[in-house]
Amino acid sequence: MQALLWKTFKLLLMTLGALLLLALLLFVGANLWVLGQTHSRIERELPLCGPDQVGIVFGTSHWTRSGVRNPHYEARINAASRLIRLGRVEHLLLSGDNRTRQYNEPITMWRDLRGQYVRDEDMTLDYAGFSTFDTLARARDVFGVDRVLLVTQSWHLPRALFIADALGLEARGCSAPSRPVAGLWRLQAREWVARAATVGDLYLWGREPYFLGPLEPLQITPPAWRQLLEVERDQR
Repeated sequence: MQALLWKTFKLLLMTLGALLLLALLLFVGANLWVLGQTHSRIERELPLCGPDQVGIVFGTSHWTRSGVRNPHYEARINAASRLIRLGRVEHLLLSGDNRTRQYNEPITMWRDLRGQYVRDEDMTLDYAGFSTFDTLARARDVFGVDRVLLVTQSWHLPRALFIADALGLEARGCSAPSRPVAGLWRLQAREWVARAATVGDLYLWGREPYFLGPLEPLQITPPAWRQLLEVERDQR
């Protein structure tokens, strides 16, 4: 009887070990797949990003839990305003969470970009970008985007680009320059988990966006310098 129990215990341990090994291999494999499919389309030098007509800026909290400004948020805003000034994108789609009146990522981004002299007509706010997947699905199905530049941190871009590929978007990534900050390893580790979950969302569970809505094509105003050229051309 004791020998039978011991054999059963060993078999159980071996089965659990095999399952854990399989799970680890699938986890690592999913991450390598995402990274391998996207790394060549990530630009880390801001002036070399684009040119593209539309840039998506992904929302995040502008405050950290410790009560200081979120450096990742600041980096995205600074990168977006600079891309507009450099003429690397013509229009910004600001997509984020709008869960309460006090927490509104798109409005906060819009306000801070206005503070950096980005024109209102160069920004569209998406209030239902509750996740990276939702932002990209809505960019395609609500705002009529088919080609886009994604503006976020380098550790977030592989997952965002992978989702864009699955949705049929032609996308490239622009890494928002960020200074080294404490706790970055936690975000990067969380991103490894998120990448593996994304593969499941896209190819196993058939994830759908939380909320879509009617088609609202972006109204893109030509940059001021192009408008001046057109005026001069018409006057000739």
